[in-house]
Amino acid sequence: MKHLFTALALSTALVVPGMAMARQVTVKSQMQAYGGNGAYLAFYLTDANGAYVSSLWMAGRQARYYEHLTAFTTAVRGNYRQIDGITGASVGQGQTLTLDINLDDKFFDAGFVLHVDAVAEDMRESPKEIAMPLSGTGASARGRRYIATLTTAF
Repeated sequence: MKHLFTALALSTALVVPGMAMARQVTVKSQMQAYGGNGAYLAFYLTDANGAYVSSLWMAGRQARYYEHLTAFTTAVRGNYRQIDGITGASVGQGQTLTLDINLDDKFFDAGFVLHVDAVAEDMRESPKEIAMPLSGTGASARGRRYIATLTTAF
């Protein structure tokens, strides 16, 4: 019994701090009625110096269009392998894309920025559609061309 209690206490001490270091963020993108095909969106983080940190989500599965997400392509230096498993369908005009993403607490209120690049087939690229500092209280921003509003909430 003594060993069971010790093992339980040790495992709890190891697991609980890890759980406290991340939080789920709901990112909601409401698309504008822009009059075209579904948009490809790249969601990614940069640090306080503007250096690429991580890809969060790619809306759009056909790799041949990724190069048109020019700021994202520059940030990842054309290496799209890191988005394997974090892709979904493109997002149509007027639709809402809702993502639930787990992010480390270190990203909030520390200068990290959530970026969204956008493009739709046969339409103009929007390489810096949104750049929004990650705030621990959530935030809202307006897009430049394809996204009407983007909100983050906890």
